[in-house]
Amino acid sequence: MDGTHRKNIHPGQRVVIVLKKDQRTGKLTQGVVKDLLTKSSTHPHGIKVRLETGEVGRVKEILE
Repeated sequence: MDGTHRKNIHPGQRVVIVLKKDQRTGKLTQGVVKDLLTKSSTHPHGIKVRLETGEVGRVKEILE
Protein backbone atom coordinates (compact mmCIF):
# COMPACT_ATOMS: atom_id res chain seq x y z
CA MET A 1 0.00 0.00 0.00
CA ASP A 2 1.31 3.47 -0.76
CA GLY A 3 1.62 6.31 1.73
CA THR A 4 0.06 9.22 -0.15
CA HIS A 5 -3.37 8.96 1.56
CA ARG A 6 -3.70 9.96 5.23
CA LYS A 7 -6.64 7.58 5.80
CA ASN A 8 -4.34 4.56 5.19
CA ILE A 9 -1.86 5.48 7.95
CA HIS A 10 -2.44 5.06 11.69
CA PRO A 11 -0.24 5.29 14.81
CA GLY A 12 1.30 1.91 15.64
CA GLN A 13 1.60 0.88 11.98
CA ARG A 14 4.89 -0.34 10.53
CA VAL A 15 5.99 1.82 7.57
CA VAL A 16 8.94 2.61 5.32
CA ILE A 17 9.82 6.32 5.14
CA VAL A 18 12.39 8.50 3.43
CA LEU A 19 14.04 11.00 5.78
CA LYS A 20 14.59 14.61 4.63
CA LYS A 21 18.39 14.12 4.64
CA ASP A 22 18.02 10.95 2.53
CA GLN A 23 15.69 12.37 -0.15
CA ARG A 24 18.54 12.79 -2.67
CA THR A 25 19.91 9.26 -2.17
CA GLY A 26 16.51 7.59 -1.71
CA LYS A 27 17.70 5.65 1.36
CA LEU A 28 14.68 4.23 3.20
CA THR A 29 14.10 3.82 6.94
CA GLN A 30 11.67 1.40 8.60
CA GLY A 31 9.78 2.13 11.77
CA VAL A 32 6.51 2.40 13.67
CA VAL A 33 4.32 5.50 13.29
CA LYS A 34 3.95 7.66 16.41
CA ASP A 35 2.32 10.82 14.95
CA LEU A 36 0.91 11.95 11.61
CA LEU A 37 2.30 15.40 10.76
CA THR A 38 0.59 16.09 7.41
CA LYS A 39 -2.82 17.67 7.95
CA SER A 40 -4.17 17.30 4.39
CA SER A 41 -5.88 14.07 3.29
CA THR A 42 -3.30 13.38 0.54
CA HIS A 43 0.23 14.41 -0.40
CA PRO A 44 1.95 13.49 -3.70
CA HIS A 45 5.31 12.71 -2.02
CA GLY A 46 3.82 10.80 0.92
CA ILE A 47 2.25 11.67 4.26
CA LYS A 48 4.79 13.08 6.73
CA VAL A 49 5.02 11.09 9.97
CA ARG A 50 7.10 10.92 13.15
CA LEU A 51 8.33 7.46 14.06
CA GLU A 52 8.56 6.17 17.64
CA THR A 53 12.35 6.76 17.34
CA GLY A 54 11.70 10.48 16.75
CA GLU A 55 12.72 10.40 13.08
CA VAL A 56 10.53 12.39 10.68
CA GLY A 57 9.96 11.55 7.04
CA ARG A 58 7.46 10.85 4.29
CA VAL A 59 5.78 7.44 4.01
CA LYS A 60 6.82 5.51 0.91
CA GLU A 61 5.26 2.16 1.81
CA ILE A 62 2.94 0.70 4.44
CA LEU A 63 4.13 -2.72 5.60
CA GLU A 64 0.97 -4.05 7.32
